[in-house]
Amino acid sequence: MASYLFGDRIGREGQLALTTSVVIFDAVHEKILLTRRSDNGRWCLPGGHMEAGESVSEACIRETWEETGLRISLNRLIGIYSNPHVLLTYPDSNRYHMVNICFEGEIVAGEPGLSDETTEIGYFTPKEIARMDIVEPHHERIRDALAQDNVPIIH
Repeated sequence: MASYLFGDRIGREGQLALTTSVVIFDAVHEKILLTRRSDNGRWCLPGGHMEAGESVSEACIRETWEETGLRISLNRLIGIYSNPHVLLTYPDSNRYHMVNICFEGEIVAGEPGLSDETTEIGYFTPKEIARMDIVEPHHERIRDALAQDNVPIIH
């Protein structure tokens, strides 16, 4: 089960990993698409690790497809997140200091579906999201996306 550790500069204890995530709003821009992870049961934005040989946008589009069955296009950069005080850990002893590039995207094809990485998928209001068990770093990304500021955030 993936989990997060927090501490002063704890990111130094992990390998650097580049990841992407995407905020997808519903048609009226009131709800956000979230998935429930199969490894820890927590809710999150679609996304994941970038692979060598692909661009950041390709990684985001691929990860979204793999996790949701949705084809997306990317509309804007929400922000770049690199909190050095967070470490992502896995049961196999892999530990990562994550650098995440978060986009706003829109669906161009497909219907929301499950995968081996997701057990549930749905659209939720900010009020509902506030009561959900969300992967910690995603709170900031969701907040920044809801701010509707066209200036990307760099953390």
